[in-house]
Amino acid sequence: MKITGEESPEELREEARAIVLRQLAMMDRSRQQLLDAQISRGVPEEIAIEIVDRFEEVGLVDDEKFAAMLVRSRMAEKPVSRTGLARELSRKGIDREVADAALEEISPDDEREAAIALAEKKARSTRGLDDAVRRRRIYGALARRGFNPDQIMHALRSVLDDTDDSSY
Repeated sequence: MKITGEESPEELREEARAIVLRQLAMMDRSRQQLLDAQISRGVPEEIAIEIVDRFEEVGLVDDEKFAAMLVRSRMAEKPVSRTGLARELSRKGIDREVADAALEEISPDDEREAAIALAEKKARSTRGLDDAVRRRRIYGALARRGFNPDQIMHALRSVLDDTDDSSY
């Protein structure tokens, strides 16, 4: 249904519910993502909030679970830093306190291992290039994922300095 502004409040609520259900059928979403999806389709903000509140009451929307799931899946899928994850959670509308609690799952060792794993992957793809070029490309790849300079330098030393070039 296309919202024209002539719908009754009940018709708007029904369309808002349908939007939320379609969004959740594709993947888990944060409260803010669901609000944005409804508002961008013309649902009045007060109705959008009412509908998302109801979905929270029944447990279908839970930002804490969403944030924890996102952190776990991102760390398993592709190496990323706490900073990178914090940025992503913020973009998805997760409150700072909720994001911080989810990020507590990541230990400094996990983050260090993630940086090394990404550096190893990038080292394999840059094999045969000049050492300075390889270092620059690996450094850039890690920086784009939010790793800080100390973590990047540790990963570079671990991957490039501690191994012979034939393995990477």
